[in-house]
This record gives sequence, structure tokens and C-alpha cells, in this order.
Amino acid sequence: MTTLQINLTSPQIDALHKLSEQTGKTEDELLQEAVAKLVGEVSKAEGERQKRLNRLRRAKGIWKDRDDLPNFEKLRAEWDRFD
Repeated sequence: MTTLQINLTSPQIDALHKLSEQTGKTEDELLQEAVAKLVGEVSKAEGERQKRLNRLRRAKGIWKDRDDLPNFEKLRAEWDRFD
């Protein structure tokens, strides 16, 4: 295990001390749990982002070469208002 120096505010230190007393865990244990939880959440979010990106990549070009769709440029031009 590696030792790491971190900077905490006084309220954070106080809260960490109280939490340590309430849970019976050391401050190190609480910090390790907090970091593990954060890493897990970030990893999960990155995994979800990758899944979404993969879905978008698979969907790329699905309308290409279709002749059953309306002319979108013409439709958009009809929506433009020039008063």
C-alpha cells in the first residue's frame, strides 16, 4: 500500500473524525472506501458513455440510401419564416 498526502478542510477533518468514531473504522479505512466508491462511480459512468457512443456509431448512416423518406431540406425550408 502506498502512502498519500491529501489536503482536507477543517470541516472535512472534523466530519472524518466523527464518522470514524461512529463507525469504528479508521480514518484511513473511510478514505479508502470513499476513493473506491468514487472510482467505481467514475468507471460506471465511463462504461455508460462508451455504450452510448457505441450505439451512436452503430446507428451512423442508417438513413443513408433510403428512398422512402421525404426531402428534409424541402420540409425545413417550409418551416422557415421570413416575415
